[in-house]
Order: sequence, then C-alpha cells, then structure tokens
Amino acid sequence: RRTTLIEQAWADDGRFVDPLFDVRGHAALDELAQGVIAQYPGHTFRRTSAVDAHHNLVRYTFEFLAPDGTIVVTGTDVGQLAPDGRLQMITGFFGDLPADEAA
Repeated sequence: RRTTLIEQAWADDGRFVDPLFDVRGHAALDELAQGVIAQYPGHTFRRTSAVDAHHNLVRYTFEFLAPDGTIVVTGTDVGQLAPDGRLQMITGFFGDLPADEAA
C-alpha cells in the first residue's frame, strides 16, 4: 500500500532532503519510510500547521511523536510540486528557528 501511495504522491524522480537523509525516487522513498518505521516503532508524524501554498511551492510544520506522545522533534517542510501536481521535492528543517536568526 505504501508503495502505491508514494507513486501517487511523488514524481518519479522526487527527492526528500533533511538533515539526516537525501533520497531520490520511489524505491528510495519507500526504503526511507521502512527504515524510519523500523528504527522508531510506534512513532508518528503530525502536521501542526495548515499547508501554505503558492505557485508550485508548499510549506507546513510538523511534530514527530513517541508512542507516549512525547515530542521527539519539530520542524518545517518546504515542498516543490512537479507540473503534474505530485511532489517533486521536500526539504525538511528540524526545530524552530530563533527570532534573532530568522532574518
């Protein structure tokens, strides 16, 4: 099921990049998901903002939660859509940027 969803949501050469990973293509995205599930059993991602979008860009914030609800990490994902509307790239940033560093 996950493979089918990845194929529906991601461009064939879609890329996911964050401080820990840099993968491209459906097989690599599926392998990444399998690895995260295996390393962090019972953990979940939760979107914590609306999806903000303009042109072919999207962004949203998230939390990664332990099974007991403890927040493991927060972050922001910025995405680019392919011409067919599927995800071309997601770039993830961990944590909140302090106000004095935001400029």
